[in-house]
Amino acid sequence: MGRDLTALFDPKSVAVVGASDDPAKYGHAVAAQALRAPGRRPVHLVNRRGGTVLGRPAATSLTGIGEPVELVVISIPGAGFEAAVDEALECGARAIVGITAGFAETGADGLARQQALAARVREAGAVLVGPNCLGIADNTTELYLASDTFAPGSVALLSQSGNLALELQLRMERHGLGFSRFVSLGNQAEVTLVDLVEDCARHEPTSAIAVYAEDFGDGRAFAEAAAAAGKPVVLLTAGRGSASARSAQSHTGALTTSSDVVAAACRDAGVELVATPREMTVVLAARSSGARAFGRRTAVFTDGGGHGVIAADAAEATGLDVPELGAAAQVRLRELLWEQSAVGNPVDLAGMGEQNPRSYAETVGALLATHELDAVLMTGYFGGYAASGSGLGGGGATLAEGEAEAAREIVAHWRARPKPLVVQSMYPQSSSCRTLAGAGIPVFSATEDAARALAAMAVPGAAGRPGIAPLPPAAVPVRDVGYHAVRGLLADAGVPFPSACEVTSEAELLSAADEFAGPYVLKALHVLHKSDAGGVALRLPDRPALLAAYRKMHARLGAPAYSVEAMADLDDGIELIVGVNQDPRFGPVAMVGLGGVLTEALHDVAFALAPLPAARAEQLLRGLRSAALLTGVRGRPAVDVAAAAEVIERITSVAAAHPEIAELEVNPLLVRPDGVLALDSRAVLA
Repeated sequence: MGRDLTALFDPKSVAVVGASDDPAKYGHAVAAQALRAPGRRPVHLVNRRGGTVLGRPAATSLTGIGEPVELVVISIPGAGFEAAVDEALECGARAIVGITAGFAETGADGLARQQALAARVREAGAVLVGPNCLGIADNTTELYLASDTFAPGSVALLSQSGNLALELQLRMERHGLGFSRFVSLGNQAEVTLVDLVEDCARHEPTSAIAVYAEDFGDGRAFAEAAAAAGKPVVLLTAGRGSASARSAQSHTGALTTSSDVVAAACRDAGVELVATPREMTVVLAARSSGARAFGRRTAVFTDGGGHGVIAADAAEATGLDVPELGAAAQVRLRELLWEQSAVGNPVDLAGMGEQNPRSYAETVGALLATHELDAVLMTGYFGGYAASGSGLGGGGATLAEGEAEAAREIVAHWRARPKPLVVQSMYPQSSSCRTLAGAGIPVFSATEDAARALAAMAVPGAAGRPGIAPLPPAAVPVRDVGYHAVRGLLADAGVPFPSACEVTSEAELLSAADEFAGPYVLKALHVLHKSDAGGVALRLPDRPALLAAYRKMHARLGAPAYSVEAMADLDDGIELIVGVNQDPRFGPVAMVGLGGVLTEALHDVAFALAPLPAARAEQLLRGLRSAALLTGVRGRPAVDVAAAAEVIERITSVAAAHPEIAELEVNPLLVRPDGVLALDSRAVLA
């Protein structure tokens, strides 16, 4: 059920410690906001000098108030913060909002003080937001404890940036959106992002959760909470660059950037990942309409060819389909439009709107009615007649009136068949477009925004969103990550390998050759990227060739040990890579893709939170750019993708059960028409 945060969002009483008449102090802004709803709950102001603040008597301490206070906001210099928290707890506070900075963000000493403070709060049965935050607000309970006013609405914003919250408010206002709640996350010393997502998911007035996070804390728990929220979660995050991969020792580590990890977690959890405040606003506006598409077949409807082709490109770039309409749909459109109109998709009025503005509504109605389509994107001049009617000559007013009527009819068509409908207009603020927006049809000025909005309205396909598999119980930790030890660990889990023996001398080499027939493979052990170093010899046909290769390799590399292995049949096989990297925020993250020695150059890989069920692994494999290779090309047979997926499940499950292994990799995993073989593996301890 999550934590009970009632005292935080709907307290019986509030005190602001550090309330001030000085407009330059944050305690002034918070106190002024707190007093906006004096009839909702008692609001006490505390200033160590006493007197009056904002025309109200101020107590010199929390104790001096003389009655319990359920929620305390503390905005005072850092030296007195911990004592103020202790006093609040002694006075019975159940929730604390810490504005004061100077803790974990300053270094190890600050972190230690913060952890001790959070422990005292938890021991007292209270909750703490912050420290180093900018306050909270809940429009649904008239709780205003941030420096700024947030327009009421149904979006809960959980943010590590105050300025970003202000920008979002300005952008959302244009779409008629507002906030149910605002929480400045601060250092998340006690109340975490996960706690807040879970609480906002239970909060009925909240229809969507917007998150700006630089630090997820427990990223996997965030993904799990978002997946279970039952309402849209939209994430904007920073710091997703590749620096975290630079020191990785394996291919998996070198390819797994924090950007890949965040994107994988969001995809698995069904979170809408965005790159800018503008994109976040677009997605929130789209999801607030309530309409959802159960497919990606999209009609692009325009009144000018240029807008149509640009919108079609933008739609396809977001993953939507713009299919040619079937004969029946084209016949119906031809009945409505004139001869020069295009009816294939994009559908183009080709100037008919100037003769009959209601043709916009008739066409939208026909497109919404056809079973061939899941969504409609209308783009171009609509709204222009109302915006510039007087400049169109004597008929301008008539065109404006016709467009206004068309807007009302479009709304009626949409309500009768509530498929996703998004509009891009050069005149988004015109009265006709405002009619559409007021009814809940998203209207944008940019084509790419309209396309992104439609993409956000599409529900997952028949397979549903991937979901997050639970972590298996931790296995007995391994300490030996030598080549054959890792091989054994995976083999015990059911991962198939060719026969192999570890050798340290010529005598052992020749003895190993008697264990199985050639051809042979010889590998130098304890050498990073063996192929690059010349530490792998393939297709050695017999004992003399094996011995000669050993002598040559040992003279050059001097490796302490070697592996003699049966040479696998590479004909008709595809080499894959399977790796798992332990991310400090999201736990085990799996990577699958095209493998072998060129894996980094090809960079055809996909990511997901581990462990991977076989069905999800197969889904990732079939989504690779080179997936056609798996199904057979140019006369080659298809390989056993289902068998590969089962082995991927075993590999990722082993990694997920061993958090002490920082990186686990099988490369290549050979997939043939008749099965799978792991040809090389390695692990790195944390």
